[in-house]
Amino acid sequence: MNGSPPVDADQRHGGGMPDWNLVRTFLAVVESGSLTAAAAALGSSQPTVSRQIAELETDLGAALFERAARGLILTEAGKALVEPARQMQVAAQALSMRAYGQAQELAGAVRLAASEMTCAYILPKILSGLRLQHLDIQMELVASNQVENLLERRADIAVRHTRPTQTGLIARHLGDLHMGAFAHVEYLERVGGKIDMAQISRYDWIGYDSSDALVKAFNAVGVPATREFFPIRCDNHVVGWQMALEGAGIAFAPHRVARRWPQMRSVLPTDGVPDMPVWLTAHRELRDSPRIQLMFKWLAEGLTPLLGKVP
Repeated sequence: MNGSPPVDADQRHGGGMPDWNLVRTFLAVVESGSLTAAAAALGSSQPTVSRQIAELETDLGAALFERAARGLILTEAGKALVEPARQMQVAAQALSMRAYGQAQELAGAVRLAASEMTCAYILPKILSGLRLQHLDIQMELVASNQVENLLERRADIAVRHTRPTQTGLIARHLGDLHMGAFAHVEYLERVGGKIDMAQISRYDWIGYDSSDALVKAFNAVGVPATREFFPIRCDNHVVGWQMALEGAGIAFAPHRVARRWPQMRSVLPTDGVPDMPVWLTAHRELRDSPRIQLMFKWLAEGLTPLLGKVP
């Protein structure tokens, strides 16, 4: 960084390939924009990240960052390193995935990522059945609406609701979740017994805080909506659903989930809410892992009957 002067080639530590751990830290700083954010992403500390960057600069004989009011700015040497560093990252990930995929033991952990609603209300019954039959397989569940990066081993398998675009993945479209908008009977009684689509903005729609997905969805069907159209906003979909269960407003959920609560009523036409695709994905290097294969197949067989229109 600025303050770390260039070093003659004769003074550099070695002359071969830089230490991957140092390069990994460099990429984390590039992607996050600060030492503190990079440390959080790496599970490290700010002093350690600063020391590693300084060590890499010494190895390369050039400053990689300059300090500015808005954070760190790449120097010309730093810019030149970004693409080779990313190539190293891809190679390291491929090596890790291949080694992991060749482990032939059925026993071990499988890390599964899925949305909060899917993790809370759809997967438990499926996974409990797997657990009963295969006690040697451990399960790590990542309940998040963020799309986890399988190429970086943040998950081994993911249940996604958008088509994967990354290369190097096995992806299977299992079908679609039948979606709807639901309100508690007590809420409907308070607003006149049903939803009047001509006055749609007068109701308590439960939306998202950070995501604009529902805003875009309403606008796409001709309903002018902004963030304020949703008087209750929460990025955690399970919490939003719980608010609807308490009669606070109208929330979106799969019909398969909502039917568990007889007090919840569908308030839009059957085809009024687009269905949600369900994709099952895994890194293709993991196809040689028996436990990954087993869970992938188990999930496919367990999820498929739950998809499509609910009678």
